[in-house]
Amino acid sequence: MEKVLILSGSKSDAEIVESVETVLKAFEVPYRSEIASAHRNPDKVDQLVMETSARVFIAVAGLSAALPGVVASKTSKPVIGVPVNAALGGLDSLLSIAQMPPNVPVATVGINGGKNAAMLAIQILALSDQDLAAKLSDFKEKMKQ
Repeated sequence: MEKVLILSGSKSDAEIVESVETVLKAFEVPYRSEIASAHRNPDKVDQLVMETSARVFIAVAGLSAALPGVVASKTSKPVIGVPVNAALGGLDSLLSIAQMPPNVPVATVGINGGKNAAMLAIQILALSDQDLAAKLSDFKEKMKQ
């Protein structure tokens, strides 16, 4: 069963999704990736959020970037938003994800920041997974060298 569910608004986000997947694979974190637009496939988004075993969501979105906020409105699990540089240098996406209303938090990484989203998901999961925490600690030590 997946521990992370990666949702992207469209196929055009594939490169960023792949950067998330690469990091999760390196840490052996089970995940699943799905394309589900908050605007074009709202019922699919609902179903994915409600039926997953994932403990953390990563939502990749460009333009209006509604997906992370929509996911956050449907769950109490952590949601990490990844703004995509689809227009305006990605600033529109960044602001759409970062400026959530009260009580609908979305952790937001930098524009096209799929790797950081994966690392944040790993840090969240490592809080209750000693093996993952050890892998993360080893990784951080190696980064210092």
